[in-house]
Order: sequence, then C-alpha cells, then structure tokens
Amino acid sequence: MLNPADYSPKHFAYAFDGKVATVTLNRPERKNPLTFESYAELRDFFRDLVYATEVKAVVVTGAGGNFCSGGDVHEIIGPLTKMEMPELLAFTRMTGDLVKAMRACPQPVIAAIDGICAGAGAIMAMASDIRFATPATKTAFLFTRVGLAGADMGACAILPRIIGQGRASDLLFSGRSLGAEEGERWGFYNRIVASEEVLNEAQAYAAMLASGPTFAHGITKNQLNIEWAMSLDVAIEAEAQAQSICMQTRDFERAYNAFVAKSKPVFEGN
Repeated sequence: MLNPADYSPKHFAYAFDGKVATVTLNRPERKNPLTFESYAELRDFFRDLVYATEVKAVVVTGAGGNFCSGGDVHEIIGPLTKMEMPELLAFTRMTGDLVKAMRACPQPVIAAIDGICAGAGAIMAMASDIRFATPATKTAFLFTRVGLAGADMGACAILPRIIGQGRASDLLFSGRSLGAEEGERWGFYNRIVASEEVLNEAQAYAAMLASGPTFAHGITKNQLNIEWAMSLDVAIEAEAQAQSICMQTRDFERAYNAFVAKSKPVFEGN
C-alpha cells in the first residue's frame, strides 16, 4: 500500500506536501517520454491512491519546460514493431489501465502542462480532471502520425466529452497540435498561466481542493465518471443517493454550523 510520506518511485519524481501529491515526469533531456516501466509504475501509483487517504489531490507535471512527448520512440515504439498480437494487446491494455486508474482514484487530478504534450502525454492530460496550460503548450493526439488509430487509451470516449465530437474528430484524425488559446476556447484547458507559474498555480488549486470537503469531491468525481452511460432519470436518482450519503458527513454539519456562526467552514474530509 502506498505511503504518501515515504513513497519513492523509480521512474518519475514525487513530492507530498500538505495533502497534495505532485508527480513529475522527469526525463527532461527527451521531453519526458514514457517507457514500459514508467507506464506500469504510474498505473500502480494511481491505483494505490484509492487507499492513500492522506492524499487529497494530485498534480501531474513534467520537468524542463515540457509535459510529456509520449511513448519513448526507442524504448517503446521500436520494440512494439517486433511484438506479436498477444504482447501488443497486453501493452495496450496496460496503457489503458493507467487512464482507468487516473479516472478511478477519488482524488482530483490537476495537470500542469507546459510545452510539448503529445501522444500518451496528451492522454494523461485528457484523463486529468483539470488542465492548466501555458502560452507554450502544444497538445497533440498524434497517433495517426505513426500509422495508428486515434482510438487510444480511451481518447474516442473521453475527448469528445471534453471538447465535442467534431473538435475531437479533428484532433484524432489529423494529429495536429492544439495550442493554448484554441485549447482554452474549446474547453480542453481550464486556464492559461505563465510557464514559470503553471506548477505553482496547479498546486495552489490542488491545495484549495484538498482543504475542501474531500469526501464529497470523491463522490463528485465518481458521479462524473459513472453518469456518462446513464439516462437522465437514472442519473438524477444516482445523484439523489450520492447527495444523501454526503448529507451524513461531518463536513456537511461543519458547513452549516459555520454558516450560522458567520465563519468559514474548516473541512476535514469526513
């Protein structure tokens, strides 16, 4: 089980401060590409967050002015061309498991994206709950550029829900880059900030969420996930049940008492 204070990954940098975990893809000389090992370690990290109750929010970023250039050409792409179907399917299922783990963890995930954000990096940004960009950010779902389908790691399911079917089709067919202003206008980026401030802004936002009703945040994230496939009637009933659960928390009572006392509530996540 992940111990947030002592966790020491091998394939990315990690810090834990004030209930916020920060994951930094840390191969700046190559624009932070992923390897078989880093994929798996990231997947396991996000899976374990389900049990890491001390972590209330997560920031994902990249070192050296870039977010992530995708799968490493020499360490992943080359070997994939020599694999048979069973090995290829095991790999694509493993990469998809990273997205499922990011979506399934109860903590909000905030991506601080600077510079290049391509391929699997674009997918990790997409799988995050909130995305902060910089004027230099360029996000590209460039799978077609290497002869693959745009249907990778849930892109055809998640991306249209963020920016719409037509815009997602444009990016997934063409593989072109989505710049900062266009991406913010489309709703892919939540905010654009200066490169030197993007990590601080993301961490401040994460800290704000971490100081809030974190049990309720987990419920919100779960409902955002599961209501994709629900009818409106079923979704409203699911939200009625979810909200009644939250109404039993001490945080709900704390908020009421603070309102009566004309003070700011101090949430404790229970």
